[in-house]
Amino acid sequence: MEGLTGLIAASVAFVGSHFAMSHPLRGAIVSIFGEKGFPAIYSVVSFATMGWMYLAFKATPASIPLWSGFDDVSWAVGSVLALLAMVLLAGSMAGNPALPAPGAAEAARKEPQGAFRVTRHPMMWGFALWAVSHMIAAPTGRTLVVALAILILALVGAHFQDGKKEAQMGEAWVEWESRTSYWPRLGQIGAIPAKTWTIGAVIWLAASWAHIPAGGGEAGVWRWL
Repeated sequence: MEGLTGLIAASVAFVGSHFAMSHPLRGAIVSIFGEKGFPAIYSVVSFATMGWMYLAFKATPASIPLWSGFDDVSWAVGSVLALLAMVLLAGSMAGNPALPAPGAAEAARKEPQGAFRVTRHPMMWGFALWAVSHMIAAPTGRTLVVALAILILALVGAHFQDGKKEAQMGEAWVEWESRTSYWPRLGQIGAIPAKTWTIGAVIWLAASWAHIPAGGGEAGVWRWL
């Protein structure tokens, strides 16, 4: 398969395999490979489909933008969203009861802090905002396919995660849901500590710079430097 058809197929495989392994197929995979083997199978399939999507993206020529993009205003808006995405991602790494780690139930019963005061899914919304930032800044056909796949995976996946965690953690997750929000509370952005903003900004600068050696051109602030 060539062009957008191949990229769409790879993107569907990437998103579909994540949903399938996380939900209807999880029990079967665990019964065969065990709880310790499940992450390995999940990782292999995820990296394989991600690699397919990457190769399909590189093989698809960049088309004419479907709407205004690549201008300074679009780039600035996309860059701000990408920065916020990296800050939310950085803020999701500590004290996150959704991560499969010991003490998750205890973490869910604590008062939400930092990025969790914005949303209980800062990692998922980080991916979603990353996708939207690319849709705004570079609205070519191949970018829109990949960004839409990530957006669906993040936001639908966050919804599915709530149901799965309610089943796994019971009252602890229900309590966490009652004190947090699925949708971002933009008025709580100020609750994110300076340390998290700094880490997110470093990730943002590094990731946007990486576009240059990867052949994607200048991204973020590097466009103007």
